[in-house]
Amino acid sequence: MNKPADSPDQSSPLTLRLLRQLKACGRRLKVADSTGVRLSGQDLLIRTLALRRFLLREVLEPDEKHVGIFLPPTAPAVATNFAMALAGRVTVNLNYTVTSSILKQCCEKAGLRRVITSRKFVDKVGLDVGVPMVFLEDVRERITVGDKLFSALNARCRSAESLHRYLGLSQAKLSDPLTIIFTSGSTGIPKGVVLTMGNVISNVDAIDVAIHLNSDDVVLGVLPFFHSFGYTVTLWAALCLPCAGIYHFSPLEARPIGKLAQDFGATVLLATPTFLRTYVRRVDPEQFSQLDVVVVGAEKMPITLADDFDQKFGVRPVEGYGTTELSPLVSVNIPPSRRVSGQLGGLREGTVGQPVKQVEARVVSFEDDHELPVGQPGLLEIRGPNVMQGYLDQPDLTAEVMHDEWYRTGDVAIIDQEGFIEITGRLSRFSKIAGEMVPHIQIEEQLAELAGTDDEGTLRVAVTAIPDEKRGEQLVVLYTQLPHGVEDILNQLSEKGLPNLYLPSPDRFVQVDTIPVLGSGKLDLKGIRELALAQLS
Repeated sequence: MNKPADSPDQSSPLTLRLLRQLKACGRRLKVADSTGVRLSGQDLLIRTLALRRFLLREVLEPDEKHVGIFLPPTAPAVATNFAMALAGRVTVNLNYTVTSSILKQCCEKAGLRRVITSRKFVDKVGLDVGVPMVFLEDVRERITVGDKLFSALNARCRSAESLHRYLGLSQAKLSDPLTIIFTSGSTGIPKGVVLTMGNVISNVDAIDVAIHLNSDDVVLGVLPFFHSFGYTVTLWAALCLPCAGIYHFSPLEARPIGKLAQDFGATVLLATPTFLRTYVRRVDPEQFSQLDVVVVGAEKMPITLADDFDQKFGVRPVEGYGTTELSPLVSVNIPPSRRVSGQLGGLREGTVGQPVKQVEARVVSFEDDHELPVGQPGLLEIRGPNVMQGYLDQPDLTAEVMHDEWYRTGDVAIIDQEGFIEITGRLSRFSKIAGEMVPHIQIEEQLAELAGTDDEGTLRVAVTAIPDEKRGEQLVVLYTQLPHGVEDILNQLSEKGLPNLYLPSPDRFVQVDTIPVLGSGKLDLKGIRELALAQLS
């Protein structure tokens, strides 16, 4: 079992850390986005305070605890999230890549009375959240001169501590909920994950210790704030630490992202392998020339992709690991440029790194939950201050994933002698065929090597399973294009050493128009399985 290191000081509430950082930043750039907005720390603080003052006076009811936000990652989304945190409200950043019916379910589960959004954005995505909407375009016109003057005076004349007390936040506790983030829904209906102030603080501290973000760093924020990595890392960590954050509203729009990175000298990028493939194809080398740290999560990164990115941009991506329920960061490989002499943590390709500060990891048996020795594969469990408060109003589901204080990730992993974690699969991505556990990911990786990606960098294959009366389940391969016939593909998989049990039947290769992918860049496992069932029914 990997032991946690000494705990950093968590005595300062997250909101106080934010105020201190914005005031310390002063007139230096703190936030910018691809719409042309550029804000210093002082500017962002004034805008946030003015928005908070207006919303409390004109919009929010006194007992309205949960507030929805339906915005892409931009400067207005940053200010809105911070305004609500400084108002003591719990934010719910809604996923704009799902259907209107799922959005309405999420709003109902979270008990939202209204959602803060932009008329321009709602027109663009064409979705209905099912509750009253507050448009920032209207708010901007209704914020008074008095609101602006009040905010400017308080931002400039009060210390961070004085302002924190004045805003009524002096009683804030680590256990106070900060946000509700709905899971991606890759395996079913989204669940509302309640993350506390302490959860997010633990991640901010861990990032600070691992990556050492400083005033010369510029974090490229392309992950949406409904994504836990986007919310915790590119929103809170980027702005509670001395660096700047620059934002673009879609992680797949490579050309404007490249321009934004070049204009502001982006040094840090968080992404998924799906997004990196797009950047390798469409971003010019000089646009990413200042990148120093590239961390990839959400799905396994092929070594070939790391090679391609490194060759083009001169910086090698490293893998990290996390889940929404863990705030999300669990572990990360430390890039060589950020390694400090004597610091715990290192880099081992093929793994997702070692657990970050304060976090423990272990693997347990699938059968009886007993802890397994080093080097044996088992179910990965995590303990630490990053573990969620629970699923919103679903204590039964919370109990299912908690084992004493340990969170059951659902991922299958091996932890080596030095504590590096290798994710070998997901429990939901195994099939029990003829009594044996067959990993979809291992088959998928071999198929992906053979099939490659399309011109947009999208995977051409995905593996799922459907019920089988005789053997329990049967494997199905969905594909958009294959370089050879199915029999040739199966022969090559066999030559690569895959057991016969891992080889799908030739009639279980199904051609489809597209492989279902979620807005976060992950495979839509539920959509893939439903598509397979529909094609083979």
